[in-house]
Amino acid sequence: MSNHQAIQIIKSTVVPLPAENIDTDQIIPARFLKATTRDGFGKNLFRDWRYKGDDENQPNPDFILNNATYKGNILVAGKNFGCGSSREHAAWAIKDYGFQVVVSSFFADIFSNNALNNFLLPVRVSDAFLEKIFNRVNENPAQEITVDLATQTISIDEQTNEIFEINPYKKECLLNGFDDIDYLLNMLNEIETFEK
Repeated sequence: MSNHQAIQIIKSTVVPLPAENIDTDQIIPARFLKATTRDGFGKNLFRDWRYKGDDENQPNPDFILNNATYKGNILVAGKNFGCGSSREHAAWAIKDYGFQVVVSSFFADIFSNNALNNFLLPVRVSDAFLEKIFNRVNENPAQEITVDLATQTISIDEQTNEIFEINPYKKECLLNGFDDIDYLLNMLNEIETFEK
């Protein structure tokens, strides 16, 4: 069995990144794709935005990940997140950095699939709801957002929430901490019964 942690309810403060059309090369630049394991990519997440030049000792003070005011397990990004090349490393980098959820009003399909396969939950919301999140977090950086995978709801507070869509198969995998192999192993008795 895999060692993936199930995703059920995530309640956290958020890191707001309102830029639109963030592509996978901005998420993890191509020069950092040499490794073959998923570990260590988080340190280069948004590398060219986080640092001045290529020097880790010179963080860009204007970039949100370098602002101690904002932290949490949820990244909230502008529309069309994860566009560009199909590199799975983008999901690896976001997950390795510590995010469990990415919220946007539109995701590139390949990024969304890569995220789900790596236990990173992409939550697609309406443009209006995304704006509400950004406004609330700008007013109060300590604002928490709740993502409930079982009910497929994302909530700013009890009165401000929205339903999001997710593939039912992937939902079951995330809720149970199953990768594709785990899912099949979990159904082994049913498969054997069917074969008989």
